[in-house]
Amino acid sequence: MVGVGLLGAIVVGILAGFIAEQLMGGEHGLLTNLVVGLIGALIGPVILGALGLMPAQGGFLASLAISTVGAIIFLFVLRLFTRRPAL
Repeated sequence: MVGVGLLGAIVVGILAGFIAEQLMGGEHGLLTNLVVGLIGALIGPVILGALGLMPAQGGFLASLAISTVGAIIFLFVLRLFTRRPAL
């Protein structure tokens, strides 16, 4: 999240966590959304960079999109390990 600053990173994290939560069908609070979004901000650039899909220009919207992709991937992997088997 280059160029968005600390406050921008917090806003991006909350929004990315919220968007990922809505797309993945979860119900979390503000703090959880922030944590998920910030983890997504760490995961997103690594995965998109490895795939060669990182945008050339940064900024708020690019950071939000990258963080959201990372947050969705994080929630998906987390759910793989936390799902309880059906009885």
